[in-house]
Amino acid sequence: MLRHPASTGEAASRVEVTAWRPQHGRLALRYVIHAPTDELKLPPMTESVRVDHLWRHTCLEAFIRPPAGEVYYELNLSPSTRWAAYCFDGYRAEMADLEVPPPQIESRAYPDRYELEALVDLSGVPAFGGSDWRLALSAVVEDADGALAWWALTHPGEQPDFHNAASFIFDLPAVEPA
Repeated sequence: MLRHPASTGEAASRVEVTAWRPQHGRLALRYVIHAPTDELKLPPMTESVRVDHLWRHTCLEAFIRPPAGEVYYELNLSPSTRWAAYCFDGYRAEMADLEVPPPQIESRAYPDRYELEALVDLSGVPAFGGSDWRLALSAVVEDADGALAWWALTHPGEQPDFHNAASFIFDLPAVEPA
């Protein structure tokens, strides 16, 4: 991923993300933040519940757009294992909670990196049927001193904006039902 030039956080030297569809209607994500973890502000692990405003601190994100229309979905995953999922009718328009089961989140900190793996069940969302998906993958990384860095596959604007339609550059092909 690329660090946005407006970022002030400098602890992370690199952020990597891998996304795949292990089964029909499921999304698997693996994020690795390369940084001394004592230089990151990582919330303690807690109960995995839905919580708003996770993006204000270290948060790993995936934005998903079905092949047709302007509707898109946002997933927020915290190192604490808290999470959020939203639906938008268009660019930042008509945000609503996306009703999905709690993701399975594994969070691990090592001296030189932080890793988060998640499995998200989107099979109950009609738009996620057998279609291909286009993703925008991103991360907000907070340094121990509170400085933030915005990472994404691309940054199409002068300001960090993970919702920008031009950010959806990762194609994820459909997986046939078993």
